[in-house]
Amino acid sequence: MLALLSRFLQASLREWLQRRGWRIWAGPMLLAAGFWIALYQARAASLPALILPAVYVALPTLLVVLNRHRAPALDFLAILGLWLPLEFPAVIGRMIPPGGHRIAYEIAQGAAVTLALVLFLVYRNLEGMKYNFFTTRRDLTNPLLGFAGAALLLIPLGHGLGFLGPFRIPAGSEVAELAPTFAAILVGVALPEELLFRSLIQNRLMQCLGESNRTLLVAALIFGAAHLNNGPQPLPNWRYMILATIAGFIYGKVFQKSSSVLSSALVHALVNTVRRVFFL
Repeated sequence: MLALLSRFLQASLREWLQRRGWRIWAGPMLLAAGFWIALYQARAASLPALILPAVYVALPTLLVVLNRHRAPALDFLAILGLWLPLEFPAVIGRMIPPGGHRIAYEIAQGAAVTLALVLFLVYRNLEGMKYNFFTTRRDLTNPLLGFAGAALLLIPLGHGLGFLGPFRIPAGSEVAELAPTFAAILVGVALPEELLFRSLIQNRLMQCLGESNRTLLVAALIFGAAHLNNGPQPLPNWRYMILATIAGFIYGKVFQKSSSVLSSALVHALVNTVRRVFFL
């Protein structure tokens, strides 16, 4: 995931795939094999557990490969194919023996990110994904401005909705863990979510509907709705959706004004880190 921020690596892999069209299937095959090995080691192998990973990685790949005219509907179906199974792990878990639930979900998260990058960034070379390192000074200043706006809006609203606990000063040991916590959130949560919701969904919506604040709000609402099934409040978590929609609009604006998805990932990681360390 981090290596593919390099445009040189993107171009090299793209050239390798274009030489032989069938090579695009190497990625899904390797990901499915990773699923099978992990499930076997967890003693959770079964016929449905073997079929499910293959379908999960093959369906989005097939949709992208067949979409030679780059129809938006097929792109969104491929994106949904990568995303929705992660939103409903309990449904998928019924097809996998109990011992493999956790490992299957963790591998699915990694597979979704990897496959999204291979299909849309490398193979399709989808414009506007901004999946690259910083290129301008604004890529660093925009996240700071976005974080300031998020703090001014989300902290009082979060308290008013009963979503945030009281502010607290972290203990000395927690302060020492701030940098590792931020790095883990950036790589494990913020960047994958920004790839999905900004580089793919928001970007594709704006290509279809135009780069207006109205389109940005639609993308933010999708991001907010994705948090309806998140705790710790009762589900559906409307309070989380409201706050996530506002945050999503801010992240989307930072993404729109910057040249790298890392900019929106930075503000996303800052917001999540502050919430986890100072309000939980």
